[in-house]
Amino acid sequence: MIRALYTAASGMSAQQLNLDTIANNLANSSTTGFRQLRLQFQDMVYQNMVTPGAAQSQSTVSAGLQIGLGTKSAATEVINTQGSMNETDNEYDIGIEGTGFFQIQMPDGTIAYTRAGQFHLDGEGIMVTTDGDPLIPTITIPTNATKITITKYGVVNATLSGQNAPSQLGQIQLATFPNSGGLEQVGSNLLQQTLSSGDPILGDPGGTEGLGKLQQGYLENSNVDVVTMFVQMVLAQRAYESNSKVIKAADDMYSQANAMAHS
Repeated sequence: MIRALYTAASGMSAQQLNLDTIANNLANSSTTGFRQLRLQFQDMVYQNMVTPGAAQSQSTVSAGLQIGLGTKSAATEVINTQGSMNETDNEYDIGIEGTGFFQIQMPDGTIAYTRAGQFHLDGEGIMVTTDGDPLIPTITIPTNATKITITKYGVVNATLSGQNAPSQLGQIQLATFPNSGGLEQVGSNLLQQTLSSGDPILGDPGGTEGLGKLQQGYLENSNVDVVTMFVQMVLAQRAYESNSKVIKAADDMYSQANAMAHS
């Protein structure tokens, strides 16, 4: 009975973390380029009362008797399904239709990755994120540039004063990963490379790497499905409730056994 108490408690703890993950997904259902997280569970170690395959006689072996000791939260996985596109008509807003990520230069010199294409210009005309971190490769827009166009292949063009034909200002590159679900979310719509994600594969939009194409004047919405999250929330609540009932049942059984021992 004591074993049942701890086993059910592990289930309640795991479902609490599951609910925390669901809450974070729902809170970011309107966050541009947000990638929802999914909590993964693992069963815990087993107590072998009788080891499976143990010989019972010269001609028979035991099927075994194992008692599970509960569950635990094993990992969170980034779900990289495509979010819907939202038209903004802002010439520096860029949406990705595909699996690629924008590369962002962080203040400490590292590179982060994002699906949120909310860019604007800093005081030097460099395309930066809302936090002021520059896009890589660096794209600089001259002050005399007009009619900024960004093609679906990532080519940035602008018409400069005194010129009739547009000039190419730069080329946006995207990155993808062997396992993009292994990226680490670090906040501010940014993800970082991990050993699980593998090394980035770089290329131009629309190329053979399958990175996807760009859409100027659009932003990708969060890929959180609110209806699905509500269903998952109900399931987590019911699982939590079921484990709490196991604790109550084990406590009642323990109380009865204790009363019998003192009668």
